[in-house]
This record gives sequence, C-alpha cells and structure tokens, in this order.
Amino acid sequence: MKAFVDWLATVNFARLNYILIPDTPEELDTLRETWAGRYIGGPVSWLYRSLSQLGRVALVLAVFVAMGGLDVDRSSNHMLASILAGALVASLAARRLFAMGDVSLEIEAPSRVSVGQEMLVRVTVINRSDRSYGAVQFERPFLSWDGSWVSAPMAMGCLLPHERQTLRTRARFDARGRHYLLPFFAAEVLPMRLTLGPGVRSIGTPFLVVPRVATITHLRLGMSPRFQPGGVALASKTGESTELYGLRPYRRGDRLRDLHARSWARTGKPVVREYQQEYFTRVGVFLDTDLAATTERGFEAAISLAAGVVLHLSRGEALIDLLVTGDELHSLTVGRSLGSFEQALDHLACAQAGPGFDCPRTLELLAPHLSRLSSMVLIVNHWDPPRQELARAMGARGVAVKTIVIGEAQGAGRDLRQVSRVSIAQIEADEGLSL
Repeated sequence: MKAFVDWLATVNFARLNYILIPDTPEELDTLRETWAGRYIGGPVSWLYRSLSQLGRVALVLAVFVAMGGLDVDRSSNHMLASILAGALVASLAARRLFAMGDVSLEIEAPSRVSVGQEMLVRVTVINRSDRSYGAVQFERPFLSWDGSWVSAPMAMGCLLPHERQTLRTRARFDARGRHYLLPFFAAEVLPMRLTLGPGVRSIGTPFLVVPRVATITHLRLGMSPRFQPGGVALASKTGESTELYGLRPYRRGDRLRDLHARSWARTGKPVVREYQQEYFTRVGVFLDTDLAATTERGFEAAISLAAGVVLHLSRGEALIDLLVTGDELHSLTVGRSLGSFEQALDHLACAQAGPGFDCPRTLELLAPHLSRLSSMVLIVNHWDPPRQELARAMGARGVAVKTIVIGEAQGAGRDLRQVSRVSIAQIEADEGLSL
C-alpha cells in the first residue's frame, strides 16, 4: 500500500489529463492525417469554429431537448428541438455572407519566459478592406497541460475600415521546455448571434519556458587559473598572459598599441593584432540528471540551482562550462564573450532526465573537460558512494570540487562534511543561498 501511495505522489495528474492531446505542431499534423482526424476531427472542428459561444450552447440544448422528445405522442419537446435546429441550420447557411475579407492577425509574444511568470501576448487586428465589421468574436488557442490564461477573454467591438486594433492577453506556464502557442482565431458574429462568418487565423508562435533562477549570495570556490590548450581567442582580455592569434581589421575601441603598422601600410586599412589567452580561471557546473535519485520537484529545483550558480559565476571573470549529463554530455561555455547567460538558460530549459547514475561512464564523459577546469560545482540530488567516488576522482585530477546536494545528504564521516545541503523548499521560496 505504501508503494502505491509513493507512486501516486510521483504522478503528474495535470499532464496525465492531456495524454491524448498532441504536444507539438508536427504531432497535431500527424493526427489530422489519420482516418479519425480526417472524417471525425475535421467536421467537428469546422462545426466548433462555425458556432458562436451562444450557438454552442444552443446546439447542446437542442441535443438534450431532442433526446427528451423522442416520444412524440407524449411530449412536444421535439418541436422546440426542431426550432433550435432550424435556427442553427439557417445561420450556418448564411455565414458565407459574413466572411472577413482582407483582415489579418499579427501576434507579438516574447521568445523566452520564466516558469510561473506571466507572458504578455499582443494580438493586432488589421483591417485592410473598405468594409466595417460589427461584433467580432475572438478565440484564444488551447494551451498545453502546464499553461493557463490568467486574464479575461479577449473582447472587441466594431472594426472600422482600414482600422488597426491591438488586444492584450496573458498566460502562465508551469513547466520549462519548448512550447508552441497555437493560432488565435477571429470572426464576425452573425445577426442571430448563433454562428460566425468565415474567420481569420494567426500563425503559430514558438517560445521557450526557461527555469527559475535560484538566488546565490555567496559561493566559495577554488579559483586558480589553469592552462587552456590552444588558448581562447574570443575571450575579453583582463591581464593574463596572451599569445598572438592573428590579424584582423581594426574595430572601434581597439587599443592603439595593438595596431600592426606593416599590414596597415600594405593594405591601406588599419589592422590590429588579435591575441588569445592561455591561462584562465575556468569553472565547471555539473548537473546530475538521474531522476531515479529524486522526484520531479527535486529535479526542477536542481535545474534552478544550476541556473543560479551560472548567473553568480557569470558576474566574475571566470569561464563557465555548463555540463549536463544524460545519454551523452551536453556542454555550453559561458562568459568572457563566449556565451551569454540567456544561452545557459535555454540550455537548461531543454534538460531532460537521463539514465541512472554511472560513475565510470560519467567520469569518461567529463574527462576532456577536467584538464582545463580550476573548480567543479557538482549539483546532485543524492549523495551516495558512486557520487562520492566521482568527487574524489575529480579531486585527484587537480580540480577543486564543490558539491551541493538538493535535499538531505545521505552518508557519514568526512564525505558528508565536504558537501553543502540545500532544501527544495529553500530554492522554491527564492531564499538567498550562501554556499
């Protein structure tokens, strides 16, 4: 019984409710090409889009009234059902006369939004025709399982010739990753207000939901520079020893002492020397993606903590290698003109749970990076012997290891004293963390 209760605690019922609904436009197109999509989904979708909100209520009411009037000898309900059905059919027959001509919808939405943050979507209605439209009904798209509209439905009055109107609506999403906002729909309501004329749709809008960023107030690390084989040519120069990398055209802001007089004289255009640095303070941020060691809530907390660590480190002069395990190692270098924090957030937004933790395999994946790292921030959800062995192996290769365990660290003795422990609640409450 306890195992069943523990299993229930891990089930995301909100996601389970949407198990039959496609997540991506590609999956939706595939569903439309099936037999059910063509012969059932198509007509149902057409009828739904053709009826106004009042018309949908009238259709449901007509069905229930007709079911209650099957016995025509004892009830007159069939007459009311016939009146409702006749009004709907007449309105559907006339809807072609109310088509929205040269009208279009333009969507303006952010390409990136944080988990739980409200996303503002602007819908601009552009009427390029000489015709005015009366009451216009808007339909917001159906959202994914983690999304919800947090503002009132969109409403609009008359649309005059050559007029442009902008409406605003807000949505919130609670799961990170790639999302897709399906098209908005607008159509003119017919005089009986039961049906809509042929309307217009916007284009779909992709966007990314990035993780929350934990607040890191202090992070103690060993920060000694290490040799970088081949140097780093694009890094900003802050005083470490450099080696000549090549020549390039002068750009405004370049130091005058880097001008190469001979090349300038030969080409007639100013040319400067470009250097690469060979010694850097470089920090790795390792994220363990073994979901078996934690819950989905703990995994999301670890991702938020990794984002916070990268943000804290990016304020300094160190290079940061964000290393996310899985079936293979996914790495991204941030800092010193090589990458931005926004890129790191995008990287973490797409992180997926990986296979069970395997110390030899993980060490093999990390081996090409360890020789360049000054320090490693190890973010794990469990502190067991295999993970302790990984920390010891990295320390033996000259890397200063800072281990952060999400939740209560399990273990004893010297290994337990070497780790920092952070609870899931602290990260979710956005507490300032000194690690």
